[in-house]
Amino acid sequence: MLKGIIVDDELTSRESLKILLEEFCDQVQVLALCQNVSEGLEAIRQFSPQVVFLDIQMQRETGFDLLARVPQLDFEVIFTTAHSEYAIKAFKFSAIDYLLKPIDVEELKKAIKKVEKKLFASTSERLEALIRNLKTETAENYKLAIPATEGLLFIKLKDILYCEATSNYTTFHLVDGRKYVVAKTLKEYDDLLKDYHFFRIHHSYLINLQEIKKYIRGEGGYVVLNNEVTLDVSKRKKEAFLHRISTLINH
Repeated sequence: MLKGIIVDDELTSRESLKILLEEFCDQVQVLALCQNVSEGLEAIRQFSPQVVFLDIQMQRETGFDLLARVPQLDFEVIFTTAHSEYAIKAFKFSAIDYLLKPIDVEELKKAIKKVEKKLFASTSERLEALIRNLKTETAENYKLAIPATEGLLFIKLKDILYCEATSNYTTFHLVDGRKYVVAKTLKEYDDLLKDYHFFRIHHSYLINLQEIKKYIRGEGGYVVLNNEVTLDVSKRKKEAFLHRISTLINH
């Protein structure tokens, strides 16, 4: 059993989440329903939960206020939020679980499974990355959490040269020559990075547009990156790629 508590200032939100957990996630034992930061802190001290379902905006306080006052972050956090898509990107980049209100049962199940598997990196590392990303104004300074042998590696987007697909794995090629293989598909990273100066020029390559040195014309053509690596542009992607490049240049 996973010991859990719910911290949310809305009574209906607290109770509906508790019902969903009892009905569809019986591996979670809800030990406390808290309506503010002080109640949440007391419940954490009393019950030592393994997972905390935490609302972000609670009247004049936030879930981050609670986390800042916890002596030791030795539990997993699943945020419950109605935040904008911009903020949600920060959650995804930081490998922090979140549930959009109204909470979907299937998304709740997935979040619980992630908690059960446990990420190797500490909760505090991921929360620090999340808060940094939420405060960051420019995409270049965003940090992406990717699984590494020892846990999670946090890398700046500007340090990614390109990503390469190999079956259901993705290899990150960094500008300093390092490589990291991740057990996720390139499509997942395309969805996450496409709004941040990245473009999928080929079914195998997702490139950092700011690392292009030149483009050589051809049926599809190919790009030369700043480290002199050449990558093919697929014929199908050529028109959209050239349009994206021209848009980038004009801005």
